[in-house]
Amino acid sequence: MATILECLLRSCATKLQNIITNEVILILGVEKELTKVLQRVELIECCIYDAEKRTKEPAANSWLGQLRDVIYEADEILDVVRCKGSKLVPEHPSSSTNKSAAYKVLSVSSSFCNIVPRHDVDVQIRALNKKIEQITKDKIFVTFNSSTQPTGNAPTSKLIRSSDLVEPNLVGKEILYSSRKLVDLVLAHKESKSYKLAIVGTGGVGKTTLAQKIYNDPKIKGTFKMHAWICVSKDFDEISLLKEVLRNIGVHRKQGETIAELQRKLAETMKGKSFFLVLDDVWQSNVWMDLLRISLHETVAGVILVTTRDDQIAKRIGIEHTHRVDLMAAEVGWELLWKSMHIDEEKKVQNLRNIGIEIVRKCGCLPLAIKVTASALACKDCTENEWKKCLGRYASSQGMLSDEIEGALYLSYDELPYHLKQCFLYCALYTEDSAILRHVITRLWIAEGFIEEIQGQILEDIAEEYYYELIHRNLLQPDKNYFDLAGCKMHDLLRQLACNISREECFVGDIESLKGENMSKPRRLTVVSKKDMLVLPSMDNVEVKVRTFLTVRGPHRIEDTLFKRFLLLRVLVLNYSLVESIPDCIGELIHQCLPLFWVPLEIS
Repeated sequence: MATILECLLRSCATKLQNIITNEVILILGVEKELTKVLQRVELIECCIYDAEKRTKEPAANSWLGQLRDVIYEADEILDVVRCKGSKLVPEHPSSSTNKSAAYKVLSVSSSFCNIVPRHDVDVQIRALNKKIEQITKDKIFVTFNSSTQPTGNAPTSKLIRSSDLVEPNLVGKEILYSSRKLVDLVLAHKESKSYKLAIVGTGGVGKTTLAQKIYNDPKIKGTFKMHAWICVSKDFDEISLLKEVLRNIGVHRKQGETIAELQRKLAETMKGKSFFLVLDDVWQSNVWMDLLRISLHETVAGVILVTTRDDQIAKRIGIEHTHRVDLMAAEVGWELLWKSMHIDEEKKVQNLRNIGIEIVRKCGCLPLAIKVTASALACKDCTENEWKKCLGRYASSQGMLSDEIEGALYLSYDELPYHLKQCFLYCALYTEDSAILRHVITRLWIAEGFIEEIQGQILEDIAEEYYYELIHRNLLQPDKNYFDLAGCKMHDLLRQLACNISREECFVGDIESLKGENMSKPRRLTVVSKKDMLVLPSMDNVEVKVRTFLTVRGPHRIEDTLFKRFLLLRVLVLNYSLVESIPDCIGELIHQCLPLFWVPLEIS
């Protein structure tokens, strides 16, 4: 929780610093009260790192929960102050947010100032100040150590867009040997009816990297008539997967086609042809056994390459050859580390070798963890002492997450500036293996207030720099289906990390599974539902504090009370869902939100 609070506190302090000197504050007469809020927020900020270490103490955890609610309330009030004040200043200049054509903000109506009298703002701020004062007077607060400060939060580095963002660093002889061996195996069975082989290993070990090298081998490309790369993922949608196969082989798909119609179209297209199919990240055998096997039965020849973490999945599919990808040897991992950091000097490589191998071992010799750690180290001085400091921080990192691998990934998260932490965690709202589109995610970050204004730059440009920085740090991976880094994905291990950190902030799943009292906790929801009607769970008098509401794969209709209860919405995304209509009361909601970003409705 404290990792979220760190972001909230810094963001709140920055907003306060910017708004206190604004002329609208002088008009509202709340400068003195806001200054008190800022002083107390900065005082709390000094202690948050010690509080984080004591989350297992009930008193400390309860205190952190109260603090989270108050800081979110402060954020809402500051937006009210800014909005109300801007209405009182004649010809108040528009912010960079309002100047942007790409970012659609539905502002409050001009009647807002009449609805909320000026003195209400003062009352709200005074009440907020009392709450923060009570938090600073709590007996647990005086026990926190304010001398513990973060070493991260370095400024965002200038990103150089180059091909190494999309091309993996292939190191060691093992992957070259393995790829040649498996390519030869595929070619040896090029005339088989349906030869199946699997690459098996733990998450992040390099299964996909090896499969990509095989898939793109010129010999493979020149041997088979049809090629398709399908990322299956854990909770795949059958219709979407069939459409993706058809897209890969250049077949037009119509809207509203059933599973049977898509299977028939695939069978007709593939009849009499040879194919090479990669099913990446398979979690269930039925993707082949029930969905694709029959459609590909009439092919002349075909090879299916499966990547999976589970040996049993491979057996159920009927795999005839299994290639296991093991963890890297420490020396090979060290090579990946220094190459990922672009260390070219031979002397420096030798000087850092011992500490580098220690870091590789702390990463569990896992390629993904090594690459992510390399990105974190790249922001540090390339010295043995600096690396030793980073190595020493693994112990506290592992205390928050379940194992050594997640500890290594957490270190990279911990090194992010606070504004990038918010953006990274927000990406966990996307379901597993979803494409994260640059032009969408940057707008969502803006709507949530994650983007810090810089004079002379529009918010969209700043948000894009954040996006590229997360790719640069290997926390987001470019999606090969999109040109010029327009789309990316979040590796499932990194998504698990983000979900773990933000578990009290974000919820992804069926909203009806939440009990009423649990609806008061999440600030952001991604609703995954195949039901015709989305109905909120019974909440009695529970206050809902949701700021972002996203839908995935349905529903057709939304219960009216949803919008009547979600009064703090900043982001409403119904894009690519099956929603056909939204209630009229959304109009009332818009006038209560500051600001509300929404994505126009599209029927898929």
